[in-house]
Amino acid sequence: MAVNSIHWFRKGLRLHDNPALLEAVQGADTLRCVYFLDPWFAGSSSVGVNRWRFLLQCLEDLDSSLRKLNSRLFVIRGQPANIFPRLFKEWKISRLTFECDSEPFGKERDAAIKKLASEAGVEVIVKTSHTLYNLDKIIELNGGQPPLTYKRFQTLVSNMDPPDPPLEPLSKVLMNGCTTPVFDNHQEKYGVPLLEELGFETEGLCPVVWPGGETEALTRIEKQFGKDSASVLQEIFERPKLNSSLLLASPLGLSPYLRFGCLSCRLFYARLTQLYNKVKKNANYDKLLWREFFYTAATNNPRFDKMEGNPICIRIPWDKNPEALAKWAEAKTGFPWIDAIMTQLRQEGWIHHLARHAVACFLTRGDLWISWEEGMKVFEELLLDADWSMNAGSWMCHSCSSFFQQFFHCYCPVGFGRRIDPNGDFIRWVSPPTRPLRHCSAPLVTSNTPPYTLLGAQHLWSPLVTSNTPLRHCSEPLVTSITPPYTLLSAQHLWSPLVTSNTVTALDTAQNLWSPPSHPLTHCSVLSTSDHLQHAP
Repeated sequence: MAVNSIHWFRKGLRLHDNPALLEAVQGADTLRCVYFLDPWFAGSSSVGVNRWRFLLQCLEDLDSSLRKLNSRLFVIRGQPANIFPRLFKEWKISRLTFECDSEPFGKERDAAIKKLASEAGVEVIVKTSHTLYNLDKIIELNGGQPPLTYKRFQTLVSNMDPPDPPLEPLSKVLMNGCTTPVFDNHQEKYGVPLLEELGFETEGLCPVVWPGGETEALTRIEKQFGKDSASVLQEIFERPKLNSSLLLASPLGLSPYLRFGCLSCRLFYARLTQLYNKVKKNANYDKLLWREFFYTAATNNPRFDKMEGNPICIRIPWDKNPEALAKWAEAKTGFPWIDAIMTQLRQEGWIHHLARHAVACFLTRGDLWISWEEGMKVFEELLLDADWSMNAGSWMCHSCSSFFQQFFHCYCPVGFGRRIDPNGDFIRWVSPPTRPLRHCSAPLVTSNTPPYTLLGAQHLWSPLVTSNTPLRHCSEPLVTSITPPYTLLSAQHLWSPLVTSNTVTALDTAQNLWSPPSHPLTHCSVLSTSDHLQHAP
């Protein structure tokens, strides 16, 4: 009896190190690789045009790679649960393979598809390859609960076997006579659509900074770990110098490719291991392990992206301010450093991790006091490497709602920008002004004494926060020693607003988050790079 396989691509958009794909061709007569795309969802979802462009480029690249193996990618319009039963019958399928999805929605969807496959007599094979470890095993080692501190997570995985090495890519040899039935109308029926076909307006779309696809991902990792890897060694083993060039998209960056699975995390881990062995340095896999940590924390928590009903999230009475949220998202806050970051995010789909901390702190606990859920939604729309677990986990961390609770350690929207970009080069590169700016990182004010007011025509930005709208916790204010509401003791702190006693008391009572300091604080707290690397991804 013929063995006809379907491999279902979701994440894992690659041919290298794809164990589920290799299972699909094992002893099979035919192979069809499918990807489900819902055109209605594309037009109505919150995912922005840059992310859709990246995804479609990934699919084009995947189809191109399959063509070299005399196969094709079948991009199918519609919902898997509605279409799989028909495909099982029409193509006489006996085997379905796909990569394990650790996220709650994915697990629920996959359970429904497994049920449909079982009813149709189709064998289902699922393999783990989007994460380094089996997340259920980590939770089991932790007594049935996910570890909620990164240190505990590190301890657990350090006692586990190393991740499996990456597998070889699918090739004609491994296909071993397995074929893909392709007809003349394949492109019309199953081809990768254009952005315009999905309802997106492409006029004025910024040039591609991050080309999508496995081919680009492998090119980048080869440049990183090839013969000329001196820059990589410097980046890994030396503390990066804070300057504006740090904020620009790197031609060697990998995060979007890991998110879409164009690059195997196990391949990245293996290449890092080879490099550490070569230079005889202690291995540091933090860039990958923070990713695993958030996946593990989220895997059994369907409310991970919410404050309410989320057992690990602190309840904070955030303000509702749609106007301020819109100005933050549209880069119209009046703070050039913040606006430049948000402009880069909207144009390119990526911002540096320190920039992410800066704009997240500004939106939440630093200044606007708006819920991290709102910021998470904006990142979901615009950020190429945002996925459900990483995005929600990072925002809870940035807002001190979970994982990280040094609440008064904030990124000043002026001081931190000046530290990284003292000459305003990044701000001018992202948003070139029509006339020279004074004090490029800060809104222009009349004096150094409150109330702070805008000079008006001399500055291109209208500041979102003025003397009539107190800033919240951008920096650690100089406060009274015991009793809230905490009041400013010195005019030297530009970004030191009041916190109402009701807010402080409610938080302190309900969550033990806030504790009045035992002595006056004496300096504005702006996190250093080392602080950041110790406490957050």
